[in-house]
Amino acid sequence: MADQSEPLLLSHIGADDSNINDRTRSEDLTFDSIVEQSLSDFGFWQLFQVVLVGLALFFDAFPIFITVYTDAYPTWHCVDHTICDHSSSDICKLPRSAWEWDGGSKDKTVISEFGLECSSSLLRGMPSSAFYIGAIVGGFFLALIPDGSLGRKKLVLFSTFAMSITSISVVFSTNVWIYTSLKFVIGFSRSQTWSYALVLISERVPTQWRPRATMIPFTLFVLGFMSLSGIAYLAQHSSWRYLYLYTAVPATFYCIFLYLFALESPRWLHLQGNNEEAIVVLKSLSSKNKAYLESLVSQLPVEQETVEALPRYSIKDFYFRKWAFRRILVVMIILFGMGMSYYGVPLAARDIDVNIYLSETLNAVVELPTFIITPIILERVNRRSSVLVNTLIGGASGVLCFVLSLLGKTGIAFAFELGTFFCARTGFNLMAVYMVEMFPTCVRSSATMMFRQALVVGGACCPLIASIGRDLPSVSFAVFGVAMSGLGLFVLILPETKGSSLCDTMEEQEKRDQAINTGHC
Repeated sequence: MADQSEPLLLSHIGADDSNINDRTRSEDLTFDSIVEQSLSDFGFWQLFQVVLVGLALFFDAFPIFITVYTDAYPTWHCVDHTICDHSSSDICKLPRSAWEWDGGSKDKTVISEFGLECSSSLLRGMPSSAFYIGAIVGGFFLALIPDGSLGRKKLVLFSTFAMSITSISVVFSTNVWIYTSLKFVIGFSRSQTWSYALVLISERVPTQWRPRATMIPFTLFVLGFMSLSGIAYLAQHSSWRYLYLYTAVPATFYCIFLYLFALESPRWLHLQGNNEEAIVVLKSLSSKNKAYLESLVSQLPVEQETVEALPRYSIKDFYFRKWAFRRILVVMIILFGMGMSYYGVPLAARDIDVNIYLSETLNAVVELPTFIITPIILERVNRRSSVLVNTLIGGASGVLCFVLSLLGKTGIAFAFELGTFFCARTGFNLMAVYMVEMFPTCVRSSATMMFRQALVVGGACCPLIASIGRDLPSVSFAVFGVAMSGLGLFVLILPETKGSSLCDTMEEQEKRDQAINTGHC
């Protein structure tokens, strides 16, 4: 790959002396250098494209955290005070006529409507677990689709549309089994939305803007999390079914705008041999250099053998290439621990004696500073050190939350709960950019899917661990903290990628890694 520091054009294209060293220039010119140079000015249209695709994560936040409200254990009050005492009575040992749900509405949550108040924690957590299991199954199934099959844009569109339509169908659930099945389908359909969006965004921005651009969809994800708290608060006196409608219907309309205005990844188009279409996308994204971008198509070296061999790049390459297998395995181990903390901490927050709406809102708010801090860390500190320190601090915070909760210091324990969640989110941001830089374009989508898959597998363990916390208060925080810090140590095995550009093929990645290792020696 050509060095990023080399100028895209050695002289003005079309000048009289342009034939001098034409052959050398054609050999040195790469599509990566064209992308880096033409997109170096991060203009309005690039920002619009990042936000447009990033909105997929805004709607992706709804199905992830909606069960915090729809599957919550509702409050109740005594009706017959002769046999019922709210402070000491066990609801499962009272006759149904002796108590009533607050508000008098039976369909306030899934637990009250389907009569799960006295069921086991396994049954109560089954819909949430089905969602994560669906995400796991969908992640493995979708990861088998080669990167060259459909394109980045179509995958974002299809996954978001399927998620929204299935979420709307949830309102027709008549029992917990239908509800659980639909939760599985929702998890399956949106299992890789985040991965598709991240890859599409990262491949349309230059190296120097990547840390900041990738934080935009993450910020929108948190805004979706925060808006869900507001929507749930406004709908707290309504049926849980309305919450699904309020979140899924807007997502359906968003898919229309995504289809009409989103642009495909120029890197992906180049790998498919569509150089002319890729240049058209770059011209649309770039506010300058439009005059000569089209003329570069004829100067690009023709790599017909790479285009013809593209289908061989798939998930199997992670097993046949030792360096790729080692990297993806370590990344998945780290993300498993982070997934337990990121998805589990908000669920376990119910065990701390704080208002559920306030706690979830604060958990969402505490994510916002991470999107300011992450680019600063990425630009000033190397990848491995930043991830390692962050996971150790987050793990210690989770253990302290557990200890302080046992001592009855609820307020301080909740502060450390926020600290654990803050570190989990920061680590997630750091690893997302880190992972994109470790794998080439031809398998980047598959690598991101597996990255996401490990996160979801960790999240799938959370409902059961959080349910245990109802019997042994806050022990789940210690489990989440130890998992994040312990598994975070594996980052020491990964290579450093700070300041590196993106490679397009596996061979290109291997050559660059070899050059870096030789330079270090």
